[in-house]
Amino acid sequence: MRYLVCLLEEPSAREMLKGVLPRILPDDVSVQYVVFEGKQDLEKQVHRRLRLWKYPNSLFLVMRDQDSGDCKVIKDNLLNKIVESGRQDCTIVRIACHELESFYLGDLSSVEKGLAIRGLGKNQTKRKYTTTDALANAAEELIKITRKRYQKVSGSRAIGPHLKIDGSSCSHSFNVLLDGVLKLVKGDLGHAQNGIERGSDLMA
Repeated sequence: MRYLVCLLEEPSAREMLKGVLPRILPDDVSVQYVVFEGKQDLEKQVHRRLRLWKYPNSLFLVMRDQDSGDCKVIKDNLLNKIVESGRQDCTIVRIACHELESFYLGDLSSVEKGLAIRGLGKNQTKRKYTTTDALANAAEELIKITRKRYQKVSGSRAIGPHLKIDGSSCSHSFNVLLDGVLKLVKGDLGHAQNGIERGSDLMA
């Protein structure tokens, strides 16, 4: 058995991944979730958690939101901590541009299904929902368009199982996340990491 260990800044990311990862991972990969108390806590503890992890055959995904920070600075800081931990050969980093809700706005038909809001998916053709990674206020936008039906943890739990996993999401960073995870478990870490390095508009 192999392990994919997801080190995350918040419970909503865990709930989203619980709905997505079982649909893309091979049967011999078991997922473990380590949730921190926000991005500062993740930044502070990630080096120690990686270095002290005891299970063999483990791969690691470190993920946090970009929010208002500089994607490249955030990415480089996390990558440095990973190198210091000695886990650089089995770890990828992904930075959600700009926040987790960008994933959901990029796949409104899945939000419609998860939250049972009829007709929501038809809004996907509107310009701001065709490149949702560019939205700096994705959480506010999602709350508005769902008329406050979306709540971070319960909403992520409801939407996650419906999110498209075929690369057709209008959130490029969500597609990059899935691609990176698949390359990681296939042992193609070099290409998984390269997907992060090209530009601040990608997920790190």
